[in-house]
Amino acid sequence: MSATETLERMKKQLGQEIFVSDWKEITQEQINQFAEATGDHQWIHVDLDKAAQGPFGKTIAHGFLTLSLLPFFSYQRPVGYEGAKMGVNYGLNKVRFLTPVPVGSKLRDRMVLANVEEKPNNSLLVTITHTIEMEGAAKPACIAEALTMVFF
Repeated sequence: MSATETLERMKKQLGQEIFVSDWKEITQEQINQFAEATGDHQWIHVDLDKAAQGPFGKTIAHGFLTLSLLPFFSYQRPVGYEGAKMGVNYGLNKVRFLTPVPVGSKLRDRMVLANVEEKPNNSLLVTITHTIEMEGAAKPACIAEALTMVFF
């Protein structure tokens, strides 16, 4: 299938929810590994004793750790782009961290197809709005518009 054919099919899905991922629990080990990888060892993330006395009552995940889970959630989506050779991360339009994510929280991703645009060389620029929900929370942990360039 070509980019043009896929574009026409996807236009019908604009603004619609296209997938909801499984829940993923955030562990202290993940938080510690992210701190090690990024050099962000702020006490609210890695010091269990101090964080227990802090504003959240326990350690919290880095905002960028939450954001970094987008590929994990996206790869759960069973539908690819028919005929596509590859897709590459093209960036982000907007990211907001709305609710802290305490260790032990469960997150999932609700994906909405926000935009699709035909580009040169038989490719599409796909924008998906990711709403990272936290089980039991009134507001999402994160909302991000992610862009993927899909080549056919």
